[in-house]
Amino acid sequence: MFFLESMNQVRHDILAMASQVEEDLSKAMSALRDTNEELAKEVKAADMVVNAMQLKIEDQVAILIATHQPVARHMRELVSIIKVAGNLERIGDYTVHIAKAAMKLSGEPAFRSLVRLERMAATSIEMLRASINAYLNQDAQAARIAAALDDRIDVEHKSLTEETLHLMQEHPELVKKAVRLLRTSGFLERLGDHITNICEGVIYMVESTHEELN
Repeated sequence: MFFLESMNQVRHDILAMASQVEEDLSKAMSALRDTNEELAKEVKAADMVVNAMQLKIEDQVAILIATHQPVARHMRELVSIIKVAGNLERIGDYTVHIAKAAMKLSGEPAFRSLVRLERMAATSIEMLRASINAYLNQDAQAARIAAALDDRIDVEHKSLTEETLHLMQEHPELVKKAVRLLRTSGFLERLGDHITNICEGVIYMVESTHEELN
């Protein structure tokens, strides 16, 4: 009974960590859109909370493995939890990078390309929610569907890159801002990759197979 209660607590903590990361990403995008320094600072401060959540989850998993020696499905879930928490922490790191970029991307060319960045962020949030739901429901097919959303992020990133490179050719004076814009798009693209990694962890937990989804 203690083991099952502890597992439920860890699952709850994963959900809480994912919710924190999602909130931070939404704030980072708002800071980027509005060049809101205070909001960007909130995101940066929240990174410590996300890091603490990861350490707590990893400690809980270590204790459960050491004290209960789980096997089969439970052991795969505990291994997957470590992978999920680690990728959530990396997503949090990229969210901080986006918040920092918010202070440097005021004016052109950001106004011209923020729509694509916001679509990438919206898809990332959709992916994140779907991947965590797939974990909580132990649904491998739902994880595959969630991972497939990463294609939308990649398409937006590619289009934004092409548009921005063209803009740099036309307006060399905007090169510095354009490079920052490209870097921010890259953060969102890699963020999607980390959510895909979460989906791979779910598939391993449910089906005991290592499936490459990227």
